[in-house]
Amino acid sequence: MPMTPDQQPRADGADETVAPRSELHCALTGRLLAPEEAYWAPPLITTRELVSTLLRTLLTTPGDLGRILTSPQPNVAYAPEARAELARRRSSEQMKLLGLLLLIAGLLIVPIVLWTRS
Repeated sequence: MPMTPDQQPRADGADETVAPRSELHCALTGRLLAPEEAYWAPPLITTRELVSTLLRTLLTTPGDLGRILTSPQPNVAYAPEARAELARRRSSEQMKLLGLLLLIAGLLIVPIVLWTRS
């Protein structure tokens, strides 16, 4: 269900009222949107952005890692016709992240298995 620009969900499920924006642009296409046609959803985070943020946080302020991973992202406006492209990109980023996690797990597990067999 699309939300109006002055209602965005909070982490606790309640609606948070924010000041209406004078101009809304689609976060994916950049197209100018009318407030009533905007589709509100969390921003698209790429695997590269996620990994670089995690590494930077681990190296500079490791205590903030929990806050960064669990804090809710503010919703951004998308054009209704961009929903399919947004879903495709989100799926692609999820597959990249899954592949990276499997690669890391493989690099950790394979040497252990080979070492225990010898």
